[in-house]
Amino acid sequence: MAVHRRSPLPGAFARALVLTAAATTALGVATGGAAQAAPGTPDGPSNRKDVKAQVEQLYDEAEQASEKYNAALDVQQRLQHETGTLQQQVAVAQGELNELRGDLATVAGAEYRGGGMAQTVQLMLSTDPEGYLSKARSLDQAAERQNETLHEVVARQRRLDQRRTEASMKLSELEETRRALAESKQQIQQRLAKAQRLLNSLGAGERARMVAQDAREAEQRATRGTDRLDLGTAPPASERGAAALAAAVRMIGSPYVYGSAGPRAFDCSGLMYWSWRQAGVTLPRTSQAQAYAGQRVSISDARPGDLVIFYRDRHHVGMYAGGGVIVHAPYPGAKVRYESVNAMPVAEVIRL
Repeated sequence: MAVHRRSPLPGAFARALVLTAAATTALGVATGGAAQAAPGTPDGPSNRKDVKAQVEQLYDEAEQASEKYNAALDVQQRLQHETGTLQQQVAVAQGELNELRGDLATVAGAEYRGGGMAQTVQLMLSTDPEGYLSKARSLDQAAERQNETLHEVVARQRRLDQRRTEASMKLSELEETRRALAESKQQIQQRLAKAQRLLNSLGAGERARMVAQDAREAEQRATRGTDRLDLGTAPPASERGAAALAAAVRMIGSPYVYGSAGPRAFDCSGLMYWSWRQAGVTLPRTSQAQAYAGQRVSISDARPGDLVIFYRDRHHVGMYAGGGVIVHAPYPGAKVRYESVNAMPVAEVIRL
């Protein structure tokens, strides 16, 4: 990987001051009066530090809820497809069963009208015994087919009942998933709204100092205090890994929006999903599921294109870019950027 010239890496909270409202609006968050809140206590380092820590915690909790939301959304889409398929199968099976029952009713009516006379008596009274015997053999064959049809009706009824039970269970599961979606969305909205209120509580001077501090810290993490962003020379693990990384790098500067997977905005797992799609690979949608999408390797063996999963509960993911640096979508209101792999606790590295 070629060495890249350093580019400005403004911090998440610098951008959050400007863009958090837009990010929350995407999920229907009404910050309302909070956006007009009066400045809080006078400028002071302790207040700025406290607000920053609280906002970081709220964004972290919102991201955890967001990954739960993404997982529930995936389940909902799968269940909707499966439920639709089952309901279609039930409708087709019911039509076939009705047709078979109609055939049985026709045969039963014909037998009733025939009077049920014993074959021996009918043979004695027949003016054409040979013709009657031929018809009798046909009747036996028809009776055999009727018996087979009856067994088929019973079997189809059982399968139909099973499909109806499966469809009912899927519908119940779908309803539970919808409740989980609503709960996760509410958690995201609450945390984003609280973070916005905290940011609005700062005075203009305090916000400016927090912006400058966060920008310096982000730059130092990515460049190790130098004036260049060094991604090293390690080659990607595969051609597809190189293509996925190139796609992710092209998205640097795109905004972070919860639940988004491109092409204009992303959350953390959405960026990985979209980037690998550009390389011809379909990943699971959430960071937790992406942690099982490939082969696990050690962080010391990480190569460009590998997924880096963060935190014990795996609620954040980035893509290794080389030289101890990842590219990821970091926070609400922030933009896709380079970041030091050591900025967050690494859970595992996944090679696809």
